[in-house]
Amino acid sequence: MLTAAITGAGDTVEKNGNVPVTPKEIADSAIAAAKAGATVAHLHVRDPETGGISHDTELFREAVRLIRESDQDVVINLTSGGGGDFIPDLSNPYQAGEGSDMQTPEERHEPVGALLPEMCTLDCGSVNFGDEVYLSPADWLRTQAKLVKDAGVKPELECFDSGHIAFAKQLIKEELIEGEPLFQFCLGIPWGAENDAETIEYFKTRIPENAHWSAFGIGRMQLPTVEEAAKRGGNVRVGLEDNLYVSKGVKATNEALVERAVEILKEQDIEPMTPQEARELYNLRDPKGGQ
Repeated sequence: MLTAAITGAGDTVEKNGNVPVTPKEIADSAIAAAKAGATVAHLHVRDPETGGISHDTELFREAVRLIRESDQDVVINLTSGGGGDFIPDLSNPYQAGEGSDMQTPEERHEPVGALLPEMCTLDCGSVNFGDEVYLSPADWLRTQAKLVKDAGVKPELECFDSGHIAFAKQLIKEELIEGEPLFQFCLGIPWGAENDAETIEYFKTRIPENAHWSAFGIGRMQLPTVEEAAKRGGNVRVGLEDNLYVSKGVKATNEALVERAVEILKEQDIEPMTPQEARELYNLRDPKGGQ
C-alpha cells in the first residue's frame, strides 16, 4: 500500500511552492498522486489565506468532495492528529504559550466523524517534536479510538517511538481497535525514534502477529525508507507532508515522489496495491456508503 501524504501542517509552503494549500489544490494533488500510483491520499487542510494550519471541517469536506467526485479512485485517509502542539508559556508553564495549537479529542475527531473516510490516523502518544511537545494523553487517545471505532473508520496507528506501540497494543487489548491493526512507524522526527534498519526491525517485533505495518521517513530519508520498509514486507509512504525534494536541490511534487516510490518498488518486483485491493485486504468501509 503506497500512501501519499499530500500537505501536512508544517511551515513548508514558502519552502516549496508545490505544497497545496486550498481544498482544490489539495484535491488536485491527491488525484495526481493517485494517477501516479498512490493507493491512499492522506489529508490535512490549510488556511487558504495564510497557508498555515487549519482544522476546519468545511475545508476537509470540500477537499474530500472534489476527490470523491473525480473519476480517479483513491483511499482517503484523514488526519485526526491536529491540535496537539503544546509550547509552555515560560512565565506560567501551566498554560500554553505562543505557537501552541490544542484541540480536545472530540474536536480532533470532528472531520473524521463528519466525512467518514475509509481511514484516519491515530497518533498513539505524546512526544518531543523538535522544540515543542506533541500532546496526546492516554485517556484522550482512548476517547478518540472509541470515536473512530464507532464511526466505522480504520485507524492507522501512528507510532513515533516504541512506547507508542505498547500503548497501541493496550488499545487493542481494551477492544478499542477492531480487526487486524494497521501500524505506521513514523521515523526520524526529532526527538522520536531514529530512522534506521535496526529500528524498523525492532518495531516489527513489537506489533501483534495479526498486524500490518507501514513506515515512513522525513526529508532526505523519505525515499530510502521506502526501500527499507518494502524489502521488509511493509507498506510505504511518501509526500510533501514529510519531504520537499525529489532529489538534492530539486523541489518535489506529490506525484513526482509517488512516481519515484513506484520505481523503487518495481526494483523489488512489487506493485502498489490498487485502492480496491486495499479496501478488501484491510476491510475498509465503502466510500460510496454515504457521509
